[in-house]
Amino acid sequence: MKTVTAGDVKLQVRDEGSGTTILFVHGFPLSHAMWRGQLPTLNSLFRVIAPDLRGFGGSPLAEDAGDDPKTTMRQLADDCAALLDALQIREPIVFCGLSMGGYVAWQFAKHYPERLKGLVLCDTKAAADSPEARETRLKMAEHVKKHGTGAVAEAMMPKLFGQATHKDTPEIVADIRRTIEQTCRRGLAAAQRGMAEREDVHDFLPQIKVPTLVIVGREDAISPVDEMRAIADAIPGAKFHVVEQAGHMAPLEQPGDVNTLIADFVGGLQ
Repeated sequence: MKTVTAGDVKLQVRDEGSGTTILFVHGFPLSHAMWRGQLPTLNSLFRVIAPDLRGFGGSPLAEDAGDDPKTTMRQLADDCAALLDALQIREPIVFCGLSMGGYVAWQFAKHYPERLKGLVLCDTKAAADSPEARETRLKMAEHVKKHGTGAVAEAMMPKLFGQATHKDTPEIVADIRRTIEQTCRRGLAAAQRGMAEREDVHDFLPQIKVPTLVIVGREDAISPVDEMRAIADAIPGAKFHVVEQAGHMAPLEQPGDVNTLIADFVGGLQ
């Protein structure tokens, strides 16, 4: 890991390999470590870059973030562009995002289309929050501010993994729980506020002009298969794959299958 100044924040970043660059952007409320099933394998084929987004993992919020910060998805997309600048990456990249990382991907595709060679969208959504979901996020942000991150872990854990993962690899489940519990409470709350106001991008999907791969776990309870299939159907020429025996964390649950999909997709772009 190295520290890279990207705009007004200092991001902890893993940067390995050579060739076509894949930028791996983690979900909420996790860190670059959720890609540990991808980076050690794909770094032999491509340049893989995986940051901790501002407020997550080893990356702090900006110094002037204030007492009740808000981290928007556009801001995170801007951070990604600034990170590429800091690393002097000029050629178009493949942006791979899971869940919240997918929300960032939409903003990156919308505002930095010239920097994209391809998109990989894992277990994410194109819809904005419903009014009820938005209110829940804002209440959770306030709860976290006062009481810490334990309630977030408790609420999220049943939804993140497929049955086989809970049964066969409980150490993965336990590790993700620890990650959530150790996340900076201000960073977590800031992202909740930002996700609460994110826009619906369904009208934008047909405008995406780069090759796109859409991946979803068969048992994903947060971004169900049919919802992800509809996203793929709306993006011209997108490829769609369902990963068996996986839930919302498909890249972590079935890394071999996901690595093959990503390697074949990105290899085809070269």
